[in-house]
Amino acid sequence: MTQVNWLWPGNKRIAVVFNVCLEAWSDGKAPGISPMGNPLPPGVLDNMAISWAAYGAKRGIYRLLDAFARHRTKASVMVSAVLAERTPEAVKAVGDAGHEILSHSYAMDVIPALMAEDEERKNIQRCTALLEEVSGKRIKGWLSPRGTPSANTARLLAEAGYAWYGDVFDDDLPYVQTFGERKIVAIPLSTDVNDMPSMKYGDPPRMMLETFEEHLTRIADRREGPVMIDVTSHAHIFGRPHGAYYYEKIIETAASTRNIWIATRLDIAEFILGRK
Repeated sequence: MTQVNWLWPGNKRIAVVFNVCLEAWSDGKAPGISPMGNPLPPGVLDNMAISWAAYGAKRGIYRLLDAFARHRTKASVMVSAVLAERTPEAVKAVGDAGHEILSHSYAMDVIPALMAEDEERKNIQRCTALLEEVSGKRIKGWLSPRGTPSANTARLLAEAGYAWYGDVFDDDLPYVQTFGERKIVAIPLSTDVNDMPSMKYGDPPRMMLETFEEHLTRIADRREGPVMIDVTSHAHIFGRPHGAYYYEKIIETAASTRNIWIATRLDIAEFILGRK
């Protein structure tokens, strides 16, 4: 294993990234999961799941933005670009609060792995334009629905001028990929500290806080090199009151821990590129 001999800015060992998923599905499409354990028959539109997912842009994102503001921390917010059309006020609120907005494709059912190259290129262009127009911010990061790229995704994003993408799961730390004259930072997305187990398996929300605290203890005990911890919530899952309460507890813990650098994914990409 290659030895890592550098640390994060300020000689800090731990980078914590708060990821918030602000997701939506195309018209006539529903999430594949919901609080209901009994699936509807094939071909029946699950309007309950659609309503459940809509909570994120209507209510959940604002609760999470308030939590970040109370602790003066920034997040990387994965936004389905369709929300720039449906609820532009929610997307604008994220940008106005100073958070990083990254593209999460047009919708959760618009997955790069299912696209031809030219179709994917057009999707990247469409998402970038929609999010930049509403937010007034440059969009420099991408993470595909399911984290599932095509064989062309990294190259197409590099060609489009993106600084980073997150569709990699093969390392603990970021690394640079090169396509001709273009470079892009591949930033792995870890799933250890995530609200999805609460949704899928009924884990109580406090377990996400406990998992984060266990990570800090493990890292302190091992005294290894730089570490990155993703703390991921979905605005329609932990944007609800009980989940948001524990998510804010994690924000509070990170903000008060001396050896933690709270960074956006763009912060990390710029740091990695600056080291080259």
